[in-house]
Amino acid sequence: MRSPAVARPEAAVIDAGLQAYMTKVYALMTGAMLLTGLVAYVVGMDFRAVVNQQPTTLFPPEMIVAMFSSPLRWVIMFAPLIFVFAFGAMINRISASAAQMLFWAFGAVMGLSVAWIFAVFTGMSIAQAFFATAAGFGALSIWGYTTKKDLSGWGSFLIMGVFGLIVASLLNIFFFESSALQLAVSAIGVLLFAGLTAYDTQTIKNEYLAMRSTPGGEAYLEKGAVMGALRLYLDFLNMFLFLLQFMGARE
Repeated sequence: MRSPAVARPEAAVIDAGLQAYMTKVYALMTGAMLLTGLVAYVVGMDFRAVVNQQPTTLFPPEMIVAMFSSPLRWVIMFAPLIFVFAFGAMINRISASAAQMLFWAFGAVMGLSVAWIFAVFTGMSIAQAFFATAAGFGALSIWGYTTKKDLSGWGSFLIMGVFGLIVASLLNIFFFESSALQLAVSAIGVLLFAGLTAYDTQTIKNEYLAMRSTPGGEAYLEKGAVMGALRLYLDFLNMFLFLLQFMGARE
């Protein structure tokens, strides 16, 4: 049986390593979110200019029209989803640096995919939804990190909810076009991704604790940090988009 004198330094080492790991996860997530925001803002403001029949700043109007009015818009819409599936399929076969590059590319493509919000919603609504999401995400992630409650049982329920949400959203886009259904989907989406924020934070923490003492675990954790950042990024972005559609004022 270990004495307290031995256990305390070991716990301190675990805490320091875990803190550094989580800091890296949040830093990667924040960097990708900033890249997404920059791309979305630049493209979105040109899209808004085209809608309002004003001169564009960076892209030719013809390019903006093609991106958002031609069949190319479906490629832009579903490209991030393809990136996520490709990321999961390739993560064990690529290096940590390649995983990071793929993550940055995903952040840029996602910025292109959500640029439309700057032409649809007011700037005040976007800012309000963003700061509300940031506050909620921060509180939920801290709770998921610090709570002693085991959240592993939430996983299957939340993932099933997300798949149901995707199906409902696609049906509404292509068939129903119901504002009431969109409002319900948005409200449920906020709740689902709020739960996923806490769940994913605890899962990332537990993965580190499990892998740090496993042979070859450190190599896994290099890519694990990128995967963790991707999960939290998706939680934040989806919560933001659903909250924006739920409470945002349209132009």
